[in-house]
Amino acid sequence: MENFNQTLPTWFFLNGISTVPLLKIIGFLLFIVMYMFTLAGNCLLLITVRLSLELHTPMYFFLSSLSFIDICFSSTVVPVILRNTLSANKSISVRGCVFQMFFSLVLGVAECILLAVMAYDRFVAICKPLHYNVIMNMRFCIILAIIPWIFGLINSFIQVSITWQLPFCRSHHLNNFFCEVPAFLRLSCRDPWLNEIAMYVAAGIIVLCSFLLTLISYVFIISTILRIHSSQGRHAVFSTCTSHLTVVILYYGTLMSIYLQPRSSHSPPSSHSLETDNIVSVLYTVVTPMLNPIIYSIRNKEVKNCIMNIKNRANFFKNILM
Repeated sequence: MENFNQTLPTWFFLNGISTVPLLKIIGFLLFIVMYMFTLAGNCLLLITVRLSLELHTPMYFFLSSLSFIDICFSSTVVPVILRNTLSANKSISVRGCVFQMFFSLVLGVAECILLAVMAYDRFVAICKPLHYNVIMNMRFCIILAIIPWIFGLINSFIQVSITWQLPFCRSHHLNNFFCEVPAFLRLSCRDPWLNEIAMYVAAGIIVLCSFLLTLISYVFIISTILRIHSSQGRHAVFSTCTSHLTVVILYYGTLMSIYLQPRSSHSPPSSHSLETDNIVSVLYTVVTPMLNPIIYSIRNKEVKNCIMNIKNRANFFKNILM
């Protein structure tokens, strides 16, 4: 049996966006703009739903949960990327890395399952409209909103625990923008077969099942839409479904491409494949949280009307006070 040095390093080193000064500045500006849009869009949705009684429905309850997850998810990753872009010191402590890995896994899984829950909510609303209020009662909605967090916490605890049991003697330089399980498997000088099995099982159960449930829900939704006689009504619902499916495919597709990679990819890979993995990671941690409030809600006429009503009320009180 091989003996490995089990001493855990004190620091790891993350990638910056680029080593070229001009690309650094462009990358920094791009990331900070996306982050600001993410915070602004999701916070606006949360405030609008909170202040508008007409949006106190299961659909917007789940959208609010998604916005909260997106704010936390993006805030777990993006500030570290921004710091590493401008700073010469790209180190992160083991404790910081553990926390980032744990919370990014919790939030990633929670969002994954919540997207399936939201698809089920739309399935009930469109395919069983007469029973919608009975099925999607507040108690059931709260249970459906809690389930993603439970799965996220359980999965994250298992994945993080077994990842940090590995000996990291190949390098302390992590070829990634943030602390992510697949990147750590490449640093291990011991065969991480147990970690790979756990990762594949989790990805298979959580990601693939959530994706299939979402897909099945939309198959029933689309078949119901096709039976709508009004072409205008069909177009409106199809437009919404297409937007939702775009985000779902983008999110699930990027997750599966990272966490269901073939075993050989966890050996030291080429620089090209590392760059591809980094881009894919950015898509589901930065781009999707920015797009979600735009595609799911702010394009929605009901939400836009509520935002205008809140703005008008704010202007009314402002005029009174002045």
